[in-house]
Amino acid sequence: MKLWGGRFTKPTNQLMDEYASSIHFDKKLAKHDIMGSLAHVRMLKKCNILSDNDADKIVEGLQFVAAKIENGEAVLSEEHEDIHMNIEKLLIDEIGSVGGKLHTGRSRNDQVALDMRLYLREVVHELVQLVTNVQKSLYKQAEANLDTLLPGYTHLQRAQPVLFAHHMLAYLFMFQRDAERLADSLKRINKMPLGAGALAGTSFPIDRQYVADELQFDSICENSLDAVSDRDFVVDFLSHASMIAMHLSRLCEEMVQWSSAEFNFIELDDAFCTGSSMMPQKKNPDVAELVRGKTGRVYGNLTGMLTTLKGLPLAYNKDMQEDKEGMFDSAETLRGALALFAPMIETMHVKETEMYEAVRQDYSNATDLADYLTSKGMTFRESHEAVGNIVLHCLNQNKYLLDLSLDEFRSFSDLIETDIFKALSPESVVNARKVPGGTAKESVKNQLEKAAALLKTNEEWHALNSNK
Repeated sequence: MKLWGGRFTKPTNQLMDEYASSIHFDKKLAKHDIMGSLAHVRMLKKCNILSDNDADKIVEGLQFVAAKIENGEAVLSEEHEDIHMNIEKLLIDEIGSVGGKLHTGRSRNDQVALDMRLYLREVVHELVQLVTNVQKSLYKQAEANLDTLLPGYTHLQRAQPVLFAHHMLAYLFMFQRDAERLADSLKRINKMPLGAGALAGTSFPIDRQYVADELQFDSICENSLDAVSDRDFVVDFLSHASMIAMHLSRLCEEMVQWSSAEFNFIELDDAFCTGSSMMPQKKNPDVAELVRGKTGRVYGNLTGMLTTLKGLPLAYNKDMQEDKEGMFDSAETLRGALALFAPMIETMHVKETEMYEAVRQDYSNATDLADYLTSKGMTFRESHEAVGNIVLHCLNQNKYLLDLSLDEFRSFSDLIETDIFKALSPESVVNARKVPGGTAKESVKNQLEKAAALLKTNEEWHALNSNK
């Protein structure tokens, strides 16, 4: 019979057992379930709800069960449905009926909420560090490419030249927001639900704050109904995971483009590419493509969780068993992607010459020609039209702006003088944009300083919180 089977007259249907069992995925929570149980039994001992002898036996038994699970010796069964009941059954098998006292004053409803919070707290700490590692690799590429020019794009059309360092830092600051969102999510994750019971609390004189302190929670969940039915913290995590995946995917798209023969701006290290079974010349950016592809499943996990919750009345419902697989999957997907991304970015070869040639073979300095004419007295709208005519002339003549002679320039405006050639050089175009946040070398150096400070803050945060 099931551990809960006292009021039942026959066993559950085998198909029901197979369909309803969650042990094949929630076994990931074994460590966290035992952590919570150890804190719970110590609290029961402190409050004289369990005798010292019984509590000590249970603690010893739980430690033995934990070792068996870690060593792969424990047999986890579908018959016992989930990780909580499997651990309790293993405990009773080990120390006898006294193991049944472990569940005093709690329900699986508050127990699973506790385990998930413990799990996500650990995941958040890990992901902040992994995101920071990706930022470090972007920082190194930026620092090494302060003089490398790259065509900047809007609408996937050449727009204005930028420093490659500026482009790398754009992603660094994106990932900084991700790290900050993850860290902030701990405010909502790190609340202790145990003691809420099934939904209404418990009649035993437990000490919830003691358990919270034992497990390093910031506070307890204030309402028992909310404590067992709240999965906002899971939605929060899945939302942040989706944002991280989106940022990774955007950079993946650029890496796929840049590494193609059509762009030829970078080469990814062989360690992060694969070949073709048919075409021997191929070098495929598979990591970037896989991360880009897996973004969809991370989005799907968020949508699935929101859909599961949208119609649920208070408090716990069996639907909420669906809260774990997507959470686990998104955590694992990000772990893998971020762990690969840092070394892939750091070992990426940047083709400075090819980027520079691309910058020279376009009209991305046209805005600077318009700005030049405006500085000479034209209105911007007049200069915009004049430059449009000059670009059209260049297109008809198969030339770029810097290919024109001074006489050709002056045929469009007498305001143009010999200094136009310096003003339109790619280096001048980039370094003219000295505004804070701009792409001039001076501005990018300032961004590097700010980025270094953020990375230091992230490391300090991780060091401070990694013991939780």
